[in-house]
Amino acid sequence: MHPRFVETRIRNALKDTPVVALNGPRQSGKTTLAKFVAGEGRSYFTLDDATVLEAARSDPAGFVRGLDTAIIDEVQRAPDLMLALKRSVDEDRRPGRFLITGSANLMTMKAARESLAGRMEVISLLPLAQAEVLEQGEPTFLTRAFAGRLPASAKPVLAADLVALVLSGGYPEVLSRDTAGRRRAWCRSYIDAIAGRDVRDISTIEKSNEIPNLIRVAAHHSAQLLNITTIGNDLRLARKTVESYLDVLEQLFLVRRLEPWRRNDLSRLIKTPKLHFMDSALLAAASGVTEERIAVDRGLFGPILETFVFAELQRLASWSDERLRFSHYRDKDQLEVDVVVESEDGGMVGIEVKSSATVLNTDFRALRRLSDIAGKAFRAGVVLYDGDQTVSFGDNLYAAPISSLWAS
Repeated sequence: MHPRFVETRIRNALKDTPVVALNGPRQSGKTTLAKFVAGEGRSYFTLDDATVLEAARSDPAGFVRGLDTAIIDEVQRAPDLMLALKRSVDEDRRPGRFLITGSANLMTMKAARESLAGRMEVISLLPLAQAEVLEQGEPTFLTRAFAGRLPASAKPVLAADLVALVLSGGYPEVLSRDTAGRRRAWCRSYIDAIAGRDVRDISTIEKSNEIPNLIRVAAHHSAQLLNITTIGNDLRLARKTVESYLDVLEQLFLVRRLEPWRRNDLSRLIKTPKLHFMDSALLAAASGVTEERIAVDRGLFGPILETFVFAELQRLASWSDERLRFSHYRDKDQLEVDVVVESEDGGMVGIEVKSSATVLNTDFRALRRLSDIAGKAFRAGVVLYDGDQTVSFGDNLYAAPISSLWAS
C-alpha cells in the first residue's frame, strides 16, 4: 500500500468524531486505507455486495442495529442508511464508531447533510499524488508559495518522461499496469462503469445512455471555459439536461467546475467556470490522446498537463488542515491565470501551466495583472513548465519545473 498523507487526519478524526467518512472516486484506495487505519476487530460491510445492499436498503435500521463499530463501504448506494446511522450514534456517541466510504460526494446528498450534521467528519481521498507514488516526504509547494518563497527543487521530469507520467494519472490500478495500452484499457473500463452503474445509483436522470457521449465531449472541453450551449449542440441536448448530467459527473468525482475568481468591483472579469477532469489518465483515455499522438502534435499535451497540475493541487489540498479555495482568473483582455489558490487568511497564489521548455517574461503578464488587483493578498505567482531550472522573475514571481509540485 502506498503511504497516504491523509492518514493522520483520519486517525485524529476517529478519536473525537462518531462517524468518519472517506469521500472520493472509486478505486482511489478508500477501502484499503479504511481497513488499514481501522485495524482488527471492526465489522466490514460493502454495499457493492448485492445481499448487503438489499439488507441496507430494505431495513436500514435493522442493518445498523447491534453494530458496535464498523466499516461500511459505498454508502451512497443506500441513502436511507444515513438516518439509521444518526439514530445509532445519538444513542451511543463514542468517537470512531463508524468509518464509512462514499464514491459520490456525500455533501451533495441531502440525507447525509441533514442526518449526520455535527456527527460526521468528511475527509477527501483522491487518487495518489506524485509524492505518494514516489513514497517521499510531504510536498512543500503550497506552503512555500503562500510564504512567498522560491519553490523547492526536485529532480525534474522532462519531455517524453513527463508525458508518460502525466498520462498515467494517479489511480493505483493504472500505475500498477506495465504498458500504456493496458493503462488506457483500465481507464476506458472505469469510465464505462461510471457511466453505467454509478450514475444510476445516485440519480434518476433521463437518457442516461447519453452519459458516455457527454464524457467524450467533456473531455475535449477540459481545461477550457465551460460552454454549456456548445456541448448541448454537439449532443443535441437541452442546456438544462447538460447541466444536470455535469452535476452527476461532478458528484462522482469525474469532473469539476473551476469557478472564476471574483471581485465585486471588477466588471471586466470573465464570469464563466472552467471544466476539468479530476485525473489526467482518465482525460487522456476519454479524448483518445496517447504518447504517440503527442509526439506528433505537442499542442495536444497542454490541456492534459493543465488538468494534471489542477488534479495534483487538489490532492495536495486534500490533506491540509486548512480549507483552500480554488478558482481561475480571466479578464476581457484575454489574460488568464490557470489556477488561483486562496487560503483562509486571504492569501493568494496564482499558478500558470506551460507545456513548453522555455519561460518568457511575457508569460507573467496575467500573474502581474492579478498581483496588481489583489495587492498585499498576492503571495506568489508560479509558472510551472517542462524545464529543469527554478528561476526568479522578481516580485515573488517564479518559473519552476512541474516536479516542484511534489518536492519536499
